[in-house]
Amino acid sequence: MAEEARWYVVHTYSGYENKVASNLEKTVENRQMQELIQEIRVPTEKVTEITDTGKRKEVERKIFPGYVIVKMIMTDESWYAVRNIRGCTGFVGPSSKPIPLTDDEVSRLGIEKREVETSYKVGDSVNIVDGPLEGFIGTVEEMDVEKNRIRVTVSMFGRDTPVELELDQAEPVG
Repeated sequence: MAEEARWYVVHTYSGYENKVASNLEKTVENRQMQELIQEIRVPTEKVTEITDTGKRKEVERKIFPGYVIVKMIMTDESWYAVRNIRGCTGFVGPSSKPIPLTDDEVSRLGIEKREVETSYKVGDSVNIVDGPLEGFIGTVEEMDVEKNRIRVTVSMFGRDTPVELELDQAEPVG
Protein backbone atom coordinates (compact mmCIF):
# COMPACT_ATOMS: atom_id res chain seq x y z
CA MET A 1 0.00 0.00 0.00
CA ALA A 2 1.45 3.34 -1.05
CA GLU A 3 1.19 6.19 1.43
CA GLU A 4 1.93 8.87 -1.13
CA ALA A 5 -0.34 9.75 -4.05
CA ARG A 6 1.09 8.75 -7.44
CA TRP A 7 -0.08 9.25 -11.02
CA TYR A 8 -1.73 6.25 -12.69
CA VAL A 9 -2.99 5.83 -16.24
CA VAL A 10 -6.55 4.53 -16.65
CA HIS A 11 -7.66 3.01 -19.96
CA THR A 12 -11.12 3.99 -21.21
CA TYR A 13 -13.31 3.36 -24.21
CA SER A 14 -12.32 5.77 -26.97
CA GLY A 15 -14.38 8.95 -26.75
CA TYR A 16 -15.37 8.28 -23.12
CA GLU A 17 -12.40 10.08 -21.51
CA ASN A 18 -14.35 13.14 -20.31
CA LYS A 19 -17.32 11.02 -19.23
CA VAL A 20 -15.07 8.71 -17.19
CA ALA A 21 -13.30 11.73 -15.63
CA SER A 22 -16.56 13.47 -14.64
CA ASN A 23 -18.14 10.24 -13.33
CA LEU A 24 -15.01 9.53 -11.29
CA GLU A 25 -15.10 13.07 -9.86
CA LYS A 26 -18.74 12.54 -8.80
CA THR A 27 -17.88 9.17 -7.24
CA VAL A 28 -14.98 10.73 -5.29
CA GLU A 29 -17.28 13.48 -4.05
CA ASN A 30 -20.16 11.13 -3.12
CA ARG A 31 -17.93 8.65 -1.28
CA GLN A 32 -15.76 11.33 0.39
CA MET A 33 -12.58 9.91 -1.19
CA GLN A 34 -10.73 13.21 -1.78
CA GLU A 35 -7.70 12.00 0.24
CA LEU A 36 -7.38 8.83 -1.85
CA ILE A 37 -8.19 10.16 -5.34
CA GLN A 38 -6.77 13.66 -5.56
CA GLU A 39 -6.67 14.70 -9.23
CA ILE A 40 -8.20 13.49 -12.47
CA ARG A 41 -6.92 14.74 -15.82
CA VAL A 42 -7.65 14.25 -19.50
CA PRO A 43 -4.50 15.76 -21.09
CA THR A 44 -5.37 18.06 -24.00
CA GLU A 45 -3.54 20.50 -26.24
CA LYS A 46 -4.72 23.45 -28.32
CA VAL A 47 -4.22 22.92 -32.04
CA THR A 48 -4.94 25.31 -34.90
CA GLU A 49 -6.77 23.56 -37.73
CA ILE A 50 -7.40 24.96 -41.18
CA THR A 51 -10.94 24.22 -42.37
CA ASP A 52 -11.99 23.40 -45.95
CA THR A 53 -12.83 27.06 -46.49
CA GLY A 54 -9.30 28.08 -45.50
CA LYS A 55 -10.29 29.52 -42.13
CA ARG A 56 -8.19 28.84 -39.06
CA LYS A 57 -9.86 27.63 -35.90
CA GLU A 58 -8.41 26.58 -32.59
CA VAL A 59 -9.42 23.13 -31.43
CA GLU A 60 -8.73 21.34 -28.17
CA ARG A 61 -7.45 17.83 -28.93
CA LYS A 62 -6.80 14.96 -26.55
CA ILE A 63 -3.09 14.12 -26.33
CA PHE A 64 -3.77 10.49 -25.32
CA PRO A 65 -7.15 9.38 -26.69
CA GLY A 66 -8.54 6.51 -24.65
CA TYR A 67 -6.69 7.41 -21.44
CA VAL A 68 -7.35 9.36 -18.25
CA ILE A 69 -4.56 10.19 -15.80
CA VAL A 70 -5.41 9.96 -12.09
CA LYS A 71 -3.38 11.04 -9.06
CA MET A 72 -4.33 8.70 -6.26
CA ILE A 73 -3.21 6.64 -3.30
CA MET A 74 -3.64 3.02 -4.37
CA THR A 75 -5.83 1.08 -1.95
CA ASP A 76 -8.42 -1.64 -2.53
CA GLU A 77 -11.14 0.99 -2.11
CA SER A 78 -9.63 3.53 -4.54
CA TRP A 79 -8.80 0.79 -7.09
CA TYR A 80 -12.37 -0.49 -6.93
CA ALA A 81 -13.84 3.03 -7.28
CA VAL A 82 -11.83 3.77 -10.44
CA ARG A 83 -12.16 0.29 -11.93
CA ASN A 84 -15.97 0.31 -11.68
CA ILE A 85 -16.56 3.60 -13.44
CA ARG A 86 -18.65 3.01 -16.55
CA GLY A 87 -16.46 3.28 -19.67
CA CYS A 88 -13.27 2.41 -17.78
CA THR A 89 -11.55 -0.76 -18.99
CA GLY A 90 -8.81 -0.84 -16.35
CA PHE A 91 -5.45 0.47 -15.29
CA VAL A 92 -2.37 0.44 -17.49
CA GLY A 93 0.04 -2.22 -16.23
CA PRO A 94 0.69 -5.94 -16.50
CA SER A 95 -2.48 -8.03 -15.99
CA SER A 96 -4.27 -4.82 -14.91
CA LYS A 97 -1.97 -4.44 -11.91
CA PRO A 98 -1.66 -0.64 -11.76
CA ILE A 99 1.86 0.69 -12.25
CA PRO A 100 2.40 4.36 -11.30
CA LEU A 101 4.13 6.74 -13.68
CA THR A 102 7.74 7.51 -12.75
CA ASP A 103 8.71 11.06 -11.75
CA ASP A 104 10.55 11.34 -15.08
CA GLU A 105 7.43 10.34 -17.04
CA VAL A 106 5.31 12.82 -15.05
CA SER A 107 7.70 15.69 -15.82
CA ARG A 108 8.05 14.71 -19.51
CA LEU A 109 4.27 14.57 -19.92
CA GLY A 110 3.98 17.98 -18.26
CA ILE A 111 1.27 16.74 -15.89
CA GLU A 112 2.65 18.55 -12.88
CA LYS A 113 4.17 21.99 -13.19
CA ARG A 114 7.34 22.30 -11.17
CA GLU A 115 8.33 25.80 -10.21
CA VAL A 116 12.00 26.44 -10.84
CA GLU A 117 13.34 29.49 -9.05
CA THR A 118 16.04 31.25 -11.04
CA SER A 119 18.41 33.80 -9.61
CA TYR A 120 19.35 35.12 -13.06
CA LYS A 121 17.56 37.11 -15.77
CA VAL A 122 17.98 38.03 -19.43
CA GLY A 123 21.39 39.68 -19.97
CA ASP A 124 23.08 37.92 -17.02
CA SER A 125 26.18 35.74 -17.40
CA VAL A 126 25.55 32.15 -16.38
CA ASN A 127 27.67 29.08 -15.80
CA ILE A 128 26.31 25.94 -17.48
CA VAL A 129 26.23 23.24 -14.78
CA ASP A 130 24.72 20.28 -16.66
CA GLY A 131 24.74 18.75 -20.12
CA PRO A 132 27.32 18.56 -22.91
CA LEU A 133 28.38 22.21 -22.44
CA GLU A 134 28.98 21.86 -18.69
CA GLY A 135 31.63 24.34 -17.54
CA PHE A 136 30.97 26.90 -20.33
CA ILE A 137 29.90 30.44 -19.51
CA GLY A 138 27.28 32.24 -21.58
CA THR A 139 24.84 35.14 -21.63
CA VAL A 140 21.09 34.62 -21.17
CA GLU A 141 19.31 35.87 -24.31
CA GLU A 142 15.80 34.54 -23.70
CA MET A 143 13.83 32.93 -20.86
CA ASP A 144 10.61 30.92 -21.10
CA VAL A 145 9.67 29.98 -17.54
CA GLU A 146 6.42 28.30 -18.71
CA LYS A 147 8.34 25.83 -20.87
CA ASN A 148 11.30 25.58 -18.44
CA ARG A 149 13.70 26.77 -21.19
CA ILE A 150 16.37 29.44 -21.63
CA ARG A 151 18.46 30.41 -24.61
CA VAL A 152 22.09 31.16 -23.76
CA THR A 153 24.74 32.49 -26.15
CA VAL A 154 28.03 30.69 -25.61
CA SER A 155 31.33 31.68 -27.25
CA MET A 156 32.85 28.57 -28.84
CA PHE A 157 35.82 28.60 -31.20
CA GLY A 158 35.57 32.37 -31.53
CA ARG A 159 31.88 32.27 -32.52
CA ASP A 160 28.77 33.08 -30.54
CA THR A 161 26.54 30.01 -30.52
CA PRO A 162 22.93 30.00 -29.21
CA VAL A 163 22.14 27.03 -26.95
CA GLU A 164 18.76 25.89 -25.55
CA LEU A 165 18.88 24.72 -21.92
CA GLU A 166 16.49 23.89 -19.11
CA LEU A 167 16.28 26.52 -16.35
CA ASP A 168 18.12 24.34 -13.83
CA GLN A 169 21.05 23.66 -16.18
CA ALA A 170 22.50 27.11 -15.56
CA GLU A 171 23.38 29.20 -12.54
CA PRO A 172 24.59 32.78 -12.20
CA VAL A 173 28.31 33.43 -12.42
CA GLY A 174 29.68 34.64 -9.13
